[in-house]
Amino acid sequence: MEIVVFGAGSLGSLIGGLLAREHDVILVGRDPHVRTVREEGLTVTGAYEFRVHPDVTTDGTGLAADLVIVTVKSFDTAEAARELATGSFEAVLSLQNGLENERVLAERLERVLAGTVTYGARLREPGLVACTGEGEIALGPPEGGESPPTERIAAAFRAADVKATAVEDVPRRLWLKLAINAGINPVTALARVRNGALVDGPGRETARAATLEAARVARAEDVGLTDREALSALDSVIDATGENRSSMLQDVEAGRRTEVDAINGAVVRSAADSAIDAPTNRHLLRLVRTWERGRDGRENASGGAADR
Repeated sequence: MEIVVFGAGSLGSLIGGLLAREHDVILVGRDPHVRTVREEGLTVTGAYEFRVHPDVTTDGTGLAADLVIVTVKSFDTAEAARELATGSFEAVLSLQNGLENERVLAERLERVLAGTVTYGARLREPGLVACTGEGEIALGPPEGGESPPTERIAAAFRAADVKATAVEDVPRRLWLKLAINAGINPVTALARVRNGALVDGPGRETARAATLEAARVARAEDVGLTDREALSALDSVIDATGENRSSMLQDVEAGRRTEVDAINGAVVRSAADSAIDAPTNRHLLRLVRTWERGRDGRENASGGAADR
């Protein structure tokens, strides 16, 4: 299969690298990572140990492939859609955080699918990505139900030894992922701790409160997600990824813009639409935004450019 991975950061590089063992892959990213992969190949370490040599580019326009996997940050989705609309793809698969990416992509692209991914990844340096935890990918139509292309894509992933399943309950899975991220990401980012710090202590209670709010909002959106299921999944992820730094913590440590608007912000917006209060998510959203505003002020004072 010919596959474009649009967004060769941590997750995109890992997924692209895994798939490149079997398929023709093009990674779309930024220098110096792209330049290093072009010259030396992409090295994957951690749970896997190998090197591959996928095609790479910093220009996402005019591409053509059987599948494009979108792994950019949520705030870059609209720009990704504009660039990808200049190309041709049989299917588009979003493996991003948040709930609104598929809608944004579908404004310009056809045959948009949604997915969740539990692989852990961290870009150690240009050309080197670590798999910090083996996982799986579940994919299907954003509205749920069956879709023949999803099984073909899942089979292609499995051919590259990537655990993947075509599923019919994507809305529920997206909300469950959102509920988990709403609890783990902002708390670990604000406290500057790894996921395992939420096993017990004050951070655990805040994370659980945010997750419970998200589950309640999901039910208001007619998505069957019980409190028990949400909390059980939260505990399982924390236990399984105790040594991991959440994606939001990685962003904060690197001084980058976070995806808090796509995670806690999505919970707050959906709660408002359903006339539900989500005070923990709103509070976490405000705190992370406060950090981002201070970061932007520091960048402007030093002449630094904001992230795309």
